[in-house]
Amino acid sequence: MPPVNESSHQIPFREAVMVWLRVAMLSFGGPAGQIAVMHRILVEEKKWIGERRFLHALNYCMMLPGPEAQQLAIYIGWLMHRTKGGLVAGTLFVLPGFIAILALSYLYATLGNVGLVEGLFFGLKAAVLAVVLNAVTRIGKRALKNRTMLGLAAVAFTAIFFFDVAFPLIILSAALLGYWGGKSGMAAFRVGGGHGDGNDQGLSDRDSVLGEGLPAHARPNRSWSLRMSATLLLLWLTPVALLLVMLGSENVFSQIAIFFSKMAVVTFGGAYAVLGYVTQEAVQNYGWLAPGEMLDGLGMAETTPGPLIQVVQFVGFMGAYRDATGLDPMLAAILAAVLTTWVTFVPCFLWIFLGAPYVERLRDNRALSAALSAITAAVVGVILNLAIWFGFHVIFAEVEERHFMGARLLIPNLASLDLFALLLAAGAMVAIFYFKVGMLKVLFGCALLGVLASLVSF
Repeated sequence: MPPVNESSHQIPFREAVMVWLRVAMLSFGGPAGQIAVMHRILVEEKKWIGERRFLHALNYCMMLPGPEAQQLAIYIGWLMHRTKGGLVAGTLFVLPGFIAILALSYLYATLGNVGLVEGLFFGLKAAVLAVVLNAVTRIGKRALKNRTMLGLAAVAFTAIFFFDVAFPLIILSAALLGYWGGKSGMAAFRVGGGHGDGNDQGLSDRDSVLGEGLPAHARPNRSWSLRMSATLLLLWLTPVALLLVMLGSENVFSQIAIFFSKMAVVTFGGAYAVLGYVTQEAVQNYGWLAPGEMLDGLGMAETTPGPLIQVVQFVGFMGAYRDATGLDPMLAAILAAVLTTWVTFVPCFLWIFLGAPYVERLRDNRALSAALSAITAAVVGVILNLAIWFGFHVIFAEVEERHFMGARLLIPNLASLDLFALLLAAGAMVAIFYFKVGMLKVLFGCALLGVLASLVSF
């Protein structure tokens, strides 16, 4: 157990607020880019927290449902400045993206049938494919340090891509296997994980501002945990209950509240891992979006700061815009965007404030660390599944789903190949992987080419 450190780190809360705002404004490129930004600022530049402690917190967050990047911000904010630190860090991480996506959703709903706007999002779709593939490689470099971890990623990919195994089952299986391996002392499970670049010999916990000890406020406190859990549960579920009572279960606002509250509980593996599930339900079950529109929303989320899972805000916006149930469509859409964001992100504070004190206390537990590392490896396979799914739907207009001996196969119709989309996606991949062009430049360049293509087609 880490020693308790009763002393203060002397970092003013006002300074921390400005740093978290800076992190939020620079958090582009999905969870891979966002966590890399946090690592660069908090570990390498500010030296607030050591490498090992950063990865321990990250691996715990990856085990939770919801956006691991925002949860990591809440975790570190809580470590540095107690409850108010976690609340500010988590809220600021979401706020800039919420405002930006709300503005883009308004433009999409009002101008989405205009050729220039269609071209813009066409270009973004191709760039997003390269972004997702980049996420696979960045996470993989940190997580797949040996054949055991590589095998875990391969099994996870096979399970979800070919057999449609549920995300929670994959995560739970990886966690149990990692825990057993760590408990048994197997060297293959003693690895790090995470999104950040750099090596495992980074800033030591001892040399960080926070130090290697356990802050006094980080010790498990049952009374505090119960109070915080009750407060956050009420904040999360009270709007859901009121909507059900007042509007009924068939109303679009009730459906949005229930669906995204359920998503906050059952979707594991981060944003890349859960978008397939959200897409299937939003498109096929509820009819809120057309298949291609989900990729448009993902393009918005990739080009704005904040968690990638904030694409759900666009889903709720469009669902209520098309089924306003007596309200002005735009007013209904804005209210639905707020509701979706609320029920998606409030639970993240609950998971961290409830579990982080106990996880922080177990920082030196080898079995737990091994379980968290195994989860990271499995997530690589899950993200690869998403990359292939996106690739098929970006490059081909028609993709069939067939079943053979219990396995699910996605078969693209070769005659529906979109050659321009293929060339644009290939160019984005070359720019990112070979020339190391920044994410925002690639997204902007593809969007511009999409707009130019739409002008030529007129």
